[in-house]
Amino acid sequence: MVDALNAWWAQQLVLCDWAFTPHPLAVDAVAAEQRLLQLGIAHRGDLADQLFHGLGAPPGEADRLLGTLEWAALAGAAGWLTQAEATNWAHHVTRRITSEYSDLRAWLGDLRRALGAKGWETGADDRFIDACQALADLESEGEGITWETLEQALLTLPELKSLWPQMPAAQPWRLCALFRPVMSYPANAIDWPDAPEWLERIWQVHDREQLLEVILWLSAQGERQRWDIEARELLTMDNAQRLEWQRNVLEDSPYAPVLNKFVSEGEPLEWAAWDWLRVVELAWAGACCEWLSQDEADALAAHAADLIGRRYHDWYAVLKAYMRGQSLFEGVDRRGMTPNVRHKLLMHASHSPWKHPLGTLLDDMTRSASRARIKQWRNSPHHWLLALASVREPDVMLRQLNPSAPVAEQRRADAAVYLQDSLGLHADEGHQALARYWLPAQAHHLNQLAADAVHGVMPPSQTLFGQPTPDELQQRNAVKGVSRHAATIHMAEKFAFYLHMAMDSGLFEQAPLLAYASALRSCLCRFYATPKRLLDAWFAWESCLPEPEHDSLINEIAWHLDDPGSLFHWLDWRHDAWCEPGERPTLSHFTAMSLVGPLNSAVWSEPQVESPRECADIREWVESHYHLSSANDMQEFLTFMLESGDRQEYQINYAPYTLNNERLNAEIAILESGDCGEEERHHLLRLRRVRSNEDGCNDVDMAAWDIAQLVDLAIAARQLGWLERKAFADVLDRAYKLAADHYAGWQEYAVGMYAGFSFFMGETPERESFLAGFRQAMVAWVCGAPVLAGPWSSLDFPGNKPRHFAPLHIDTLPGDQRTLH
Repeated sequence: MVDALNAWWAQQLVLCDWAFTPHPLAVDAVAAEQRLLQLGIAHRGDLADQLFHGLGAPPGEADRLLGTLEWAALAGAAGWLTQAEATNWAHHVTRRITSEYSDLRAWLGDLRRALGAKGWETGADDRFIDACQALADLESEGEGITWETLEQALLTLPELKSLWPQMPAAQPWRLCALFRPVMSYPANAIDWPDAPEWLERIWQVHDREQLLEVILWLSAQGERQRWDIEARELLTMDNAQRLEWQRNVLEDSPYAPVLNKFVSEGEPLEWAAWDWLRVVELAWAGACCEWLSQDEADALAAHAADLIGRRYHDWYAVLKAYMRGQSLFEGVDRRGMTPNVRHKLLMHASHSPWKHPLGTLLDDMTRSASRARIKQWRNSPHHWLLALASVREPDVMLRQLNPSAPVAEQRRADAAVYLQDSLGLHADEGHQALARYWLPAQAHHLNQLAADAVHGVMPPSQTLFGQPTPDELQQRNAVKGVSRHAATIHMAEKFAFYLHMAMDSGLFEQAPLLAYASALRSCLCRFYATPKRLLDAWFAWESCLPEPEHDSLINEIAWHLDDPGSLFHWLDWRHDAWCEPGERPTLSHFTAMSLVGPLNSAVWSEPQVESPRECADIREWVESHYHLSSANDMQEFLTFMLESGDRQEYQINYAPYTLNNERLNAEIAILESGDCGEEERHHLLRLRRVRSNEDGCNDVDMAAWDIAQLVDLAIAARQLGWLERKAFADVLDRAYKLAADHYAGWQEYAVGMYAGFSFFMGETPERESFLAGFRQAMVAWVCGAPVLAGPWSSLDFPGNKPRHFAPLHIDTLPGDQRTLH
């Protein structure tokens, strides 16, 4: 019966000015290819398009159905299609013809009408009329394959086979039909000979590496991220604000009016298909020009199908989303335009590759193989840095193929300037200086505050020095809502960004930086089992602790949570042997370092020996404030502070006056009556403070002042290399014990420190402003508001029994024998 179909097919080709042949594919291959070229069909990609549209011709265009029969015969003869593929196309066209026409006379009559409507132009038209008559004569004489014989043959043939490749790996290529139907698989140069020129002209892509970079960018970020985030922001604005936004961004964002219109009119804000469908087209181009292996191209097409399947439930939703993206890209609202012929065929034609349900594009094996391949392209620790840094700097997503490749000189210079100006980090400090930005104690502090808050235990909301502002208290109290999320990411993402900038700067060896990145990956995988957990935690802590000096990252983090293509979901999510980019202090040493209080900024990690540049600044401070110029001087002074310090000076030189007021007044009068040198002037000021009991100096134990200075100097000594690790730990242990011996809690310690700060301050016109600033800092440290002012509110005071609740996760500091965490 197939022979009958082929014979009828061959008969119809006479209408195309062919000689009578026994088989439609019996034409010489070279001649067939030449004929295709004459018809304007330059390659198999053109052929697929022509066949798809020809078979989908509207009723009344019989000439296009005849043309489709000819193209199929020529393609089969030329070797562009296999014999089975060409016959299958002829089978589809023939069934279409017999379903629309009752007999040969009707078929030929419509052909003559269709060609007549287009005008008779050449001598071949006369031959066409002769051919019609010849076929009519055969039909009337019962010769050849008559219409009746054809219909009988079609009844015995199996059901129509799909026109599109059926192998599991080929199914995702149905997505490409929006641009160019994939008719034969695997890809061949004949499918798209000018693919390299197209890539260069449309995408400015010149080689395999650039192609992969663009494809990975489209899948992980594309143009949708910016549109998504801006749409989310527009939803929070009123109409006037939206118009103002549109005016402000129009020059750099031609899509702004269309986006504004979509938001204002309630259009679904979904356009990811614009990125993901183009992934498939680019992958096909890469396979056709052999920049990608077929396996690689298949994996990328399957990845696009995977992402689309997670976002859309049917082809209609895919097409609508793509068109919204096209509208934004072009800056033209396409919603009201006449539907594209290709789009109508894809959605409604019975032979459309999109008749295959969207949800069946991938089988389990194809999906798994694709996911494994995609993750192979993103399996380095450096990709973790890219993912984390991309939330603050989206452009880094263009570097997924080889994140460690050299960057442009301008980018390198910008990164170096950032490190130096924003972090004070210089090349001569070496890669180890980055460890100072790993702050495990800060994460412990946040986790502890949250754990306590969820149990109803909050730091005090007022102190003897004042109370926090309502906004600060609100921020602090908000940690109750994030207790389930480890705070590691709040600190780690900043470390990752600094590490990313360090790598881009070229100022440091790459290998140690990549080791930091590997440790970062290990650490984050330990604290967050999945990308969703990490992003949920980041979102929660970013919401709780916004940074006023920076734009909020809320919308960016939310985007990565929602978008299935986000790089976070395609990282190598595993941890190696446990390690961290920096050291984790013990809980007792962190507590001891926190005794420095507002005298310095909060210390969130073990101090390290600093670079010569940093050491010069520290040494200058030590010499100018304490007249210490060597490690021996420092060691002697630390011993002095531990054993006596300023508190002894008060006890010897000032405490006795509190017992004899007359003597105190007389001493003050003597000093006031003569010219005072600097020493006498300081002594006079302190005597006056004793007389007025300023800030409770006569009633308060001011040892805290010595302890704070002791810890501050010990940290400086460690940074200068004047104290080895063990000696530093010993000083911390002794400071811890000294605080436990003198005070019962942080509030009492704060009062003692403030009294000492006030009493021993030298003469200065800024005294009142210094004191006011110190009081404000004391409020913040005691109350934990702002949350990151200092860690007193999350730590048990030295010597106290543990009173804090265990967090719900493991990101805490290692405790000592007395602490049960």
